[in-house]
Amino acid sequence: MIDQNPLRILHTESSTGWGGQEIRILTEARGMIDRGHQVTLLTPEEAQIAPAADARGIPCIRLPITRKRLGPWWTLRHWLAQHTHDFDIINTHSSTDAWLVALACVTLDHPVPVVRTRHVSTAVRSSLPTRWLYTRATSHVVVTGEQLRHNLHTNTGINLDHMTSVRTGIDLARFKPTDNPSKARHNLGLLDRPTVGIVATLRDWKGHEDLLQAWATLPASLHDWQLIIVGDGPRRPHLEALIEELQLHDRIKMVGNVDDVPAWMQSMDIFALPSYANEGVPQGLMQAMACALPVISTPVGAIGEIVLDDQTGLMALPRNPESLGAALQRLMTQPDLRQRLAKAALQNAQASMGLDVMLDAMEQIFYRFRRPD
Repeated sequence: MIDQNPLRILHTESSTGWGGQEIRILTEARGMIDRGHQVTLLTPEEAQIAPAADARGIPCIRLPITRKRLGPWWTLRHWLAQHTHDFDIINTHSSTDAWLVALACVTLDHPVPVVRTRHVSTAVRSSLPTRWLYTRATSHVVVTGEQLRHNLHTNTGINLDHMTSVRTGIDLARFKPTDNPSKARHNLGLLDRPTVGIVATLRDWKGHEDLLQAWATLPASLHDWQLIIVGDGPRRPHLEALIEELQLHDRIKMVGNVDDVPAWMQSMDIFALPSYANEGVPQGLMQAMACALPVISTPVGAIGEIVLDDQTGLMALPRNPESLGAALQRLMTQPDLRQRLAKAALQNAQASMGLDVMLDAMEQIFYRFRRPD
């Protein structure tokens, strides 16, 4: 921890869903608490992040902030007015809570400075209200990849020095290699077959459908491989129907959400994440690289900052099952290539993807922009 007084940090999250963004918030919050800071999360009652925060010992306030409406704004403003001296910095995460916090703070006599973390690469509208939100109402903007920072600058004109790229940190003590994937598969009740895996929320842009289409094109000589799909989400019924349509049920296992993600990654021989939109630097990719898995992904968002084609992984074209299938076949049939990419992936992860790298960077930003003593 920086040699200053502990910080009092308020995170706000209006999203009720679950994915990498929510995991990033919880990971960062828990890490800051472990460093001696005071951290509170403010989120809707129905948000999936709320019970997850409780389970991790992160103080959580439930408020109805799911919509950009007068009622949620007034509720949040009233709460902030009562607690404005309890915090040094507010970190917003989704569009709705960012707007509600900004419009609430502008009406307070002693507003708390705001840092906005933007987790995804979706385009931001270049409008006067948006520029006000990201510049005047926000002390600093954090993005999860350097490419996202430059995209925001190009699309909206926000100064580069008003933004910092801080990718999500990975707990390298949990996500680590194994020298016995067969034992890992046995412990999980899996068939002991060579395994390709994906760990991601079942959303369309994660590319699960492209992965299934590519899997269906693999030659019979590779049918001894199995595909493990870890995660759950709104696309599950569609994906289950597609598996049946493609007659892949005997070569694919969907396991849903799991508690011990490292154990599932350690059961894999190859990791694939063929996303086609909305990515920063996906945590699943970093976790897989920390587990010394050769990875296949796409040049979307800031993925190219960690996956260098034929150096730390393989790249396929987004939304292109043929390109993805070719990358799969190349890795599945070349054990020496798998070993080379796995070694490079692990070295990359250990050098730049650790939890402390993220916490150090966020700590510096919070100290820099916190309310003056």
